[in-house]
Amino acid sequence: MAPTTITEADVAAAAARIAGRFRRTPLAAIEPGGLFGTTWLKCEYMQHTGSFKARGALNRVLSAQQAGELDPAVGVVAASGGNAGLAVAYAARACGVPATVFVPATAPAFKVDKLRGLGARVEQHGTEYAMAYEAAVKHAADAGAVYCHAYDQVEMAAGAGTIGLELLADIPGGFDTVLVAVGGGGLMAGVAAALAGRARVVAVEPERAPSLHAAFAAGGPVDVAVSGVAADSLGARRIGDIGYAVAVREAVHSVLVSDDDIVAARRALWADRRIVLEHGAAAALAALSGGAYRPAAGERVVVIACGANTDPTDL
Repeated sequence: MAPTTITEADVAAAAARIAGRFRRTPLAAIEPGGLFGTTWLKCEYMQHTGSFKARGALNRVLSAQQAGELDPAVGVVAASGGNAGLAVAYAARACGVPATVFVPATAPAFKVDKLRGLGARVEQHGTEYAMAYEAAVKHAADAGAVYCHAYDQVEMAAGAGTIGLELLADIPGGFDTVLVAVGGGGLMAGVAAALAGRARVVAVEPERAPSLHAAFAAGGPVDVAVSGVAADSLGARRIGDIGYAVAVREAVHSVLVSDDDIVAARRALWADRRIVLEHGAAAALAALSGGAYRPAAGERVVVIACGANTDPTDL
């Protein structure tokens, strides 16, 4: 049975495995009392393929190679609304193996074009991530490919958690809170595991895709309806088992943000900083600018700006 949680040790192992293969992204200081009233923006949108997902994908593919599980003629397979697929395609190319990526028919065309540009074979199935996921799992079983889950896999979540280790190293004076956008929960789980006992993690979800929020209310992962402006990247119908387990263990706090607040935060960041984020990445910032999360006086907050794969024409 696959593990359903991760620890700081898993994150440390991922950091060692992928060292030198990903970008150490910078922190941008936001002036106290400024537009969002926070302190740091972790610029993970500058990562390879435009999102944090490259960390976990590299960790998954390299781990499979090292364990002798990866047939170099068959390669890897993933299901993704866009970002995870881009990351897996990038990692596969970097490791010299083929990749097949299943996406819903609703995936943005520019993301599909990027997948093909990275050399992936793209298969479109259904209208939601869950439908593409079912097709990808079947393909993995039939073809013998290594399956790379978009979020609910130890290597994927642990790779994402290396962001937390960077924050600890880059902010030696410490910080209190990290705001993380949540879809399936891999990034949140990795960061919470990396920061266990040293900082609070706040999970931010769109009101129209509340997978973790609903799981907390139900006492476990449940299916939710998914829609809204951030559905292409935060559109997991169900929180991952790893994400839920870590969220409970580390007492992750959950808040919801509206589509209007996500759009406003994204536009404000462009106007104020000339930074272009996708709607899913802007969700974490929207928790501050829209008031869903209100820091205490003197609270030191980091917002993870996790992806920039978007169409900037609607800014």
